[in-house]
Amino acid sequence: MDYFIIIARTIILYLLILIIFRLMGKREIGELSILDLVVFVMMGELAVIGIEKHDDPLMHSIVPMLILLTIQILFALFSLKSKKFRDIIDGHPVIIIDKGKIDENAMRKQRYNFDDLLLQLREKDIRNIADVEFAILEPSGNLSVMKKENKRKDGSFTLPLIIDGEIQEDHMNKLNLNEFWLKKELRQRGFKSIKEISFCSFQDGQFFIDLKDPKE
Repeated sequence: MDYFIIIARTIILYLLILIIFRLMGKREIGELSILDLVVFVMMGELAVIGIEKHDDPLMHSIVPMLILLTIQILFALFSLKSKKFRDIIDGHPVIIIDKGKIDENAMRKQRYNFDDLLLQLREKDIRNIADVEFAILEPSGNLSVMKKENKRKDGSFTLPLIIDGEIQEDHMNKLNLNEFWLKKELRQRGFKSIKEISFCSFQDGQFFIDLKDPKE
């Protein structure tokens, strides 16, 4: 009898969650807001409790789920009417690369590092960071990228030589470069200290160098 109750409760809660998610609107997983994620996690927990504790009335799980649905719909309506409210709930886009310049302060505020940046650029088939004119970190966590015009494509991709003032020895070795050569090239370009450089790469015979921003 217990198995029948568990199966029945599972089917009921599954159908209820399916209906609730349909009412919440269509959004891709990668475009979910923080509010969406909170609602999804809480509903999942409520469903698990409703299935495991089959001695409790099923309404003890259904009622909180319907309350969450109501809150989510109300917040969505407020977001449509108020940009300020939408920015508070969903956040707002942040420019990470502006006209080819990396905004380190924006990265710090978003707890976003260079590894994250390079990963998302590779996912968008951007092989050279120097090809990027603008990169915008969306509220969903996706990176929107606008490339510079008239940049040729090749088979290489960006390997940073310097990150946050530290030489990346493993990348240097992969590119058959050494620290003496790097310091010499940087000095010729007017950079006396590696510590002042936040990001440096050497690709297709060209350097991409980004200086550290003054901390706010």
